[in-house]
Order: sequence, then structure tokens, then C-alpha cells
Amino acid sequence: MKQKIYQVDAFTDKVFSGNPAAVCPLEEWLSDELMQKIANENNLAETAFYVKQDGEYHLRWFTPTVEVDLCGHATLATAYVLFHHENHPGDIVHFYSPRSGPLSVTRNGEVLTLNFPTDLVAPIELTEEITAGFDLKPSFAFKGKTDYLLVFDTEEQIRNITPQLGAISKLNARGVIITAKGNEVDFVSRFFGPQSGINEDPVTGSAHTTLTPYWAGELGKSELTAIQLSERKGYLQCKHLNDRVEISGQAKLYLQGEIYLE
Repeated sequence: MKQKIYQVDAFTDKVFSGNPAAVCPLEEWLSDELMQKIANENNLAETAFYVKQDGEYHLRWFTPTVEVDLCGHATLATAYVLFHHENHPGDIVHFYSPRSGPLSVTRNGEVLTLNFPTDLVAPIELTEEITAGFDLKPSFAFKGKTDYLLVFDTEEQIRNITPQLGAISKLNARGVIITAKGNEVDFVSRFFGPQSGINEDPVTGSAHTTLTPYWAGELGKSELTAIQLSERKGYLQCKHLNDRVEISGQAKLYLQGEIYLE
């Protein structure tokens, strides 16, 4: 059995940058076990699988070790594949996630815009378990649906911080977002998720469903620019729409091929 596969770099305008995601178009769902094995073999932050049903695309995402509730960069990559390689008509793709509900991606030239549900956070105490995860202490801590959000004072702290992955992996969360106000953009961030099989994610679209409402409130503006300060870097435009968030970026195809399955 042959299975088509694409690899796309998301939230970038050139290959070898942004966040790579694999995309597998399916006629019908493979077993959960097989999809997890494919994701593990790909060894990327996320592998997306989709099946077209009733005019929309049902979408699931897997890290090398677990299925996740929401993934921004792999959704962007999937939309890129549909627009450019799988003959999807028009400039909007409607997705449905069993874990996150209706999602959409709109095309405007080279820019793709995700429309995702907002993730609201609540302040929490800066416990020893949280602060043990980094060599610098954050100023504030919050908890969203799946992630911790730690706020620092400067972009330089985010850029230069040293994560303690063993301590982070013990936290009961998908991962930890760290953020600060940016020098040349509205905010910067990084994301660490060793407990989900991703030590540091290059660009985390779903984390911006948390970051966008937080910084919209802090900065008093609904449209924001952002950089994720991983080694590969990612560039995002974000818009706060109350219960929804728009996250925009570009994508580039890196690979198109076939998987051989027994």
C-alpha cells in the first residue's frame, strides 16, 4: 500500500525555516496505531492526517508520541497542500477537528490565515515546579487549556533562556509557552513540550491562540505581530476576535513523496 505524503515548512517564506509538518491525505482513516507510527517515523513536531467528508476536511494531528488537541502549523501546512497540490477550489478551506471543532484557513495571495478558537488563561502561583523549568524566573504565570504561559520582562531573556527539559517534562500540560514584549514586533515567544515528544517546537501556531488574547489585553490592540524565537524562527500576524483568533503566515513545500505500508 502506498500513502501520499507532503512535508511543508510553515510560518515562513523559505524552506529550512519555520516549522516543518508532514501532511497525509487519506481516503479513509488509518488505525490510530498506524497513524502514530507514521508520525513517530517522520520524527517531526506534527504529522497531520485528513479525510474529506461532506465538503469539509476532518483533521487530526500527531506528534512522534501523542495525538494533540490542536496544531496551528500543521493545519497551515495542510491548507497549503490542499490549495497548491490537491486541487481544492476557492480560497477557503473548512476543517473539522474532533477535539477542537470547526477550523478554517483562508488564502490571500501567498498569505494563509488560520481561524481558531481563543484559549483564555487564568493566573496561577509561580510554584517551584514551574520555576525549576528555566534558569530565569518569570514575572507571571498563567494556565490555559493545555499549556502553561510564563511571562518574562525582555525579548533578550526569551532568546537566551536555558530550559531544564527534565523539570518541564514533569509538568501536567502539553507544554510551556514563554513570552515577552518584543523589541521590533509586539511580542516574542518560545515553546517547550518534552512531555509531548517535542523538546522545543520551532513555531507553534496553537500557542498563539493563548498568546494573542493575552498580549491584545496587555497592549490594548487587536492586531499584533509576533516572532517565535526558535533556531529556525517563525513570523506570524495575529488578530484577536474575542472568542476566535486569526493567525497568518506563509508556507513552502519541501518534499512530496510516498510512504510504503504493508
